[in-house]
Amino acid sequence: MERRRFLLALAAGLAGAGLAREKTGPALTPPAPSRAAPEPAAAVTPVGLPGLTPAPPPVGVVKGMPGVGSDLALTIDDGTNTEVVGAFAAFAADSGVRLTFFPNGCYSSWTDNAAVLRPLVDSGQVAFGNHTWSHPDLTTLGDREVVEEITRNQEFLRTTFGVRDSPFLRPPYGARNERIDRIAADLGHPTVVMWNGTLDDSRVLSAEELLAAAREWFTAQTIVVGHANHPTVTTLYGDLLSLIAERGLRTVTLADVWAAPAQLFRGAAANGQAVAR
Repeated sequence: MERRRFLLALAAGLAGAGLAREKTGPALTPPAPSRAAPEPAAAVTPVGLPGLTPAPPPVGVVKGMPGVGSDLALTIDDGTNTEVVGAFAAFAADSGVRLTFFPNGCYSSWTDNAAVLRPLVDSGQVAFGNHTWSHPDLTTLGDREVVEEITRNQEFLRTTFGVRDSPFLRPPYGARNERIDRIAADLGHPTVVMWNGTLDDSRVLSAEELLAAAREWFTAQTIVVGHANHPTVTTLYGDLLSLIAERGLRTVTLADVWAAPAQLFRGAAANGQAVAR
């Protein structure tokens, strides 16, 4: 119980300066996989953060969070590794840290861990955005192929996690242009989310390299991009929580910052169609 309280305090950025820095530990044991995708649940009103009222999502590209404050948005892409996705789920469940995932539905890691992630989504602790179904460079595809990549992943998010109205799209590799932005908006994703900080873990890193990236980029009002692909990050959760606490940061999801009213989303998104122009 004391360990859990400590982690919760760290994740909220409330730990006192006198707390000892946690040592790097072994990888968290991922939860037992659940291969059957759950049925969509009834609509749940997520629990937001006290004192933080979500604004309407901006139309266009965002690279950081608005205003001033002490918030940190940890956003996790891809999900090629089931164990790493499971470890992120355990990290969130054990610590209370708030995360935004941008999964590719083609990876079975997400359905394998859906049973653990779904309650975190329902509570608002975890949010999701669209990262396409199979991670292509969208700028190399025709309109119909772009639509298919986005809508197939929308259906995956809906059936697996009950996510019906996320305004967020993150294009793979950050590859986008006005055409991609327009199609995404037509399909219900008006906000194209980039980043202004990174764990630099799209490649295999040592623990020292990844922690150095966190020290550089864990700053206020930053959107940090990471990946659920390589296991190094799973050995550093204690260090990351300590860094968050030392800097007085509060983790937020993108949905804590921006939330879209249902009427924002066009019929094209519900029908899985967009009009090519």
